[in-house]
Amino acid sequence: MAEVGSAPTSWVPEKAKLHMAMMVFQLGYGGNHVIMKIALNMGVNKLVFPFYRNIIALLALAPSAYFLEKESRPKLTLYFLIQFFVLGLIGITLNQGFYIYGLYYTSPTLASATENSVPAVTFIMATLLGMEQVHLTRKDGIAKVVGTIVSVAGALVITLYKGPTIYASNQTANKSLLLSFGDAEGKYWTIGCICLIAHALCWSCWIVLQAPLLKKYPARFTFVSYSCFFAVIQFGAIAACIDRDAQAWKISSAGEVLIILYSGLVASAMVFAIQVYVVDRGGPLFFSMYLPLQTLIAAVMATLILGEEFYLGGIIGGVLLIAGLYLVVLGKNEESKYVSEKATTIPSVPEGPGEESSIIQPLLHDSV
Repeated sequence: MAEVGSAPTSWVPEKAKLHMAMMVFQLGYGGNHVIMKIALNMGVNKLVFPFYRNIIALLALAPSAYFLEKESRPKLTLYFLIQFFVLGLIGITLNQGFYIYGLYYTSPTLASATENSVPAVTFIMATLLGMEQVHLTRKDGIAKVVGTIVSVAGALVITLYKGPTIYASNQTANKSLLLSFGDAEGKYWTIGCICLIAHALCWSCWIVLQAPLLKKYPARFTFVSYSCFFAVIQFGAIAACIDRDAQAWKISSAGEVLIILYSGLVASAMVFAIQVYVVDRGGPLFFSMYLPLQTLIAAVMATLILGEEFYLGGIIGGVLLIAGLYLVVLGKNEESKYVSEKATTIPSVPEGPGEESSIIQPLLHDSV
């Protein structure tokens, strides 16, 4: 059996594989915003639903982890189990918990737009942890810092300023039903935005902390399976403590079954597998720079399916988020050029015995 972590010869370049994987990721995850909104308006319990969702994801991922990584899986230690538990708590339990409450109080378009802050937040966390360097005397450092500030400003605009409606659906026949699905009017909009910002923080933290763990424990399916396992336990315990009504645990319709299957198989199992693969091969920043695509996907689906209205604050904030993202990416590209030019002009100095390289691995690999 081929080793999972190896890079077999293929006619498809590694760079192309990463881009194709992220396109599939965005298509699958972008639709989840709208599907989850439908589920919430069908009355699913906001804690029980992710419990079932992650059970489905675990059942889909565990066989792959067992069979594909049986020979290459590193020895499981208490150190790794603790990290799996913590990353499951941050990246799945808190991440999905904040998301589902934020989505309930706002809208699919806003939920996807807020996630555009993940690249900038990822960059900030990586800088604080010493995984990313900032040079304020160079163009790349200035671009990354300005992009981060602009992205954070966009998130604040979305949170604090709703603004007037700039587009309203003309689907008058089913207006009442569509508004119940797509309009967040009358709900706690600011609370929902705060939950979405917390969701973005948890996701960014998960992405950054994954990278060093995958270097020590390269069995990607095993890592994400254990994270799902611990998330199932965590969601089950939280739901059992908060909502003890037996009716909340019942699945009442075929529609709920289909939504749980989609969320578990596509929005969790497939998305988790692609995320750990891309973070391992392309770096955290490469993964996060693709997230703005889902805003367009979610906005189109929310308009066509839910009749959602567009607000000025969401548009302004979304534009700032995307502008900040591409400034960060521009800074990374300039940094890669600077490193390449420096490498061609300065001869490499061999390291002496016992000396370690001081080079820090970048979040966005130069080959991507």
